[in-house]
Amino acid sequence: MAHMIVIYPTPADIEAFDRHYFDIHVPLAKKLPGLRKYEVSQGPIATPAGVADVYRIGTLHFDDLAALKRAFASPEGQAAAADRRLFAPDGSGVQMYLFDNREV
Repeated sequence: MAHMIVIYPTPADIEAFDRHYFDIHVPLAKKLPGLRKYEVSQGPIATPAGVADVYRIGTLHFDDLAALKRAFASPEGQAAAADRRLFAPDGSGVQMYLFDNREV
């Protein structure tokens, strides 16, 4: 299984972020070909040292990295990527990680 984890810092306007994220971005991303599951964090995000400046974490699940890459090369993937730049532009502190994993 492969994952894409997207970490969003706390936005200046939380209501506007949530409105765009849940009303526009999530429906776009759920159309990604090969997407198995889409999860988002709920509630405050903390670290062992205390509160983090992280507002939302999205985790997308795919069969493997090849499927993830195909999804984002598709028209649906291009639309989702373009939309993310609207509500969380490059340079806004968004972090993305793509990886395969295995159970141990």
